Amino acid sequence: MSLYYDAVSVLTTPASTGGSFKSRIYNSKTLKSSPAQVFALITEASKWDVLLKEVIENAGILALEPKLTPLLALLLVHDHLLSKNGIAAPASHPLRQAVERHKVRLKGEFTKARVRRACVSLDDLQAAVLREKKAAGGSVSEALYPRWVRINNVKTTLDAQLQSTFASYERVDSLAQLAEGQHQLYVDVNVPDLVAVSPGIDLSSSPAYKQGELILQDKASCFPAYLLLGDRDTCTQWEGDLIDGCAAPGNKTTHLASLLSRQPGKGPVIFSMDASPTRSKTLQKMVSLADADKTVTVLAGQDFLALDPTDSRFERVSGLLLDPSCSGSGIIGRDDVPQLVLPASPEKSKKTETRGKKRKRRDDERDSDTVTPGTGTQSAAPVDTQRLTKLANLQTHIVEHALRFPAAKRVTYSTCSIHVQENESVVARVLASEVAKRRGWRIMRRDEQPEGLRKWKHRGVRSGQTGAAAVDLSDEELDACLRCWPGDDEGTGGFFVAGFVRDEDAVREADSSRIDANHPERSGKEDDDEEEWEGFSD
Repeated sequence: MSLYYDAVSVLTTPASTGGSFKSRIYNSKTLKSSPAQVFALITEASKWDVLLKEVIENAGILALEPKLTPLLALLLVHDHLLSKNGIAAPASHPLRQAVERHKVRLKGEFTKARVRRACVSLDDLQAAVLREKKAAGGSVSEALYPRWVRINNVKTTLDAQLQSTFASYERVDSLAQLAEGQHQLYVDVNVPDLVAVSPGIDLSSSPAYKQGELILQDKASCFPAYLLLGDRDTCTQWEGDLIDGCAAPGNKTTHLASLLSRQPGKGPVIFSMDASPTRSKTLQKMVSLADADKTVTVLAGQDFLALDPTDSRFERVSGLLLDPSCSGSGIIGRDDVPQLVLPASPEKSKKTETRGKKRKRRDDERDSDTVTPGTGTQSAAPVDTQRLTKLANLQTHIVEHALRFPAAKRVTYSTCSIHVQENESVVARVLASEVAKRRGWRIMRRDEQPEGLRKWKHRGVRSGQTGAAAVDLSDEELDACLRCWPGDDEGTGGFFVAGFVRDEDAVREADSSRIDANHPERSGKEDDDEEEWEGFSD
């Protein structure tokens, strides 16, 4: 029975630490049950809460069972009606008995709810409930977002998966149509070999997922590798090695390997690293599962900033992908766990009679039709400007370090943040840096981006929080930045990515200007007796 008490505790206790809802559960020291079970119970119940509220209220069990709170009732009835193994408690437990005493009534109300929605199967019913939740305009929830799936070209192809894993799926033309059925599939128009399937579908038990042929990866997270390597023609002609400087858990590293898989011969080496030894183990595991070991060299526990750009191992590195630590403000569910719509409590009708009486803390949850866990919604959360400043300084330092690699010609920078300070402002600072100017780095213009990303409509913004200074970027430079916004109709979390390219002509012009400024008497002529000018060293 501790599973349900743990879930109630998670949902009603304000979060004392940051991080995503899932990470807070898995890192909790107070849970008696398996974190995976607690997370699964809450997320699954959140997908059905509208219907469960209806069933519980119509069955009237809260008035008959005083030991049940609305939240406990929702969780217990979910498992009673929808879990394969039923309620996870002994048959003699009072709370299990409080639900099972009314099993005939609950089942009858559940059947009526399904008939009212004209749903033949459980899958159809879940899709109908998700549509209701979306139409109600509730808070952003992962349950309402499509399941993005990237095809791992190291091991399979899109066509092969369409004929096997997704053979029974109905192909639709828009993301909105995914919510109309349980087995729908949408092939993305912006990122090659990326598909979306109906919300709530669990592919983790499919053979293709277990064999590393499918990678569950948000669409926005696929932008950096695609922006760096480009379309198929560019990928097959890519010269030089690559670095993924902040790589764990490995989605972007394995995406690089997937994009390069069609290159003839051995192809480039991808140096993938993460400063955390623990996260590096996850990175290596994912690389192995994706069968990218032949391409990827994992540098476990390696801090990217500690790399020497002149190290002989990296003399051929021509592209770097950087996705450093950020505020995570764009992650769906970062500080707002699912809001459960609860059945009305019998006590609500007696509120005026008992308003002056001392009440226990737990009774507070009975006074609301919803539970708003954690610290509140994202929109209400204050912006920690001091933390953003520290993060932006680190992010700028990381990108500038990447620009120092001798053979580098392309760099992508990305965050899962919505804050201008971590995004456009970092781009502006990098472009204004001494290393960018000296080595001829500029932003990758929209017309230079891969075809699928040129079509992406959401671009950089000039200002963010009220009172913040506008970003010093030209309209062309802002148009080169790509943004994703959580909660819109694109089905992604919040994300930002920009590319930098090294313009050799700009380097030559800058070097020539420096020479002429220091030696005006030369007038552009070289002295055959002196050493050949090689530009300024790092």
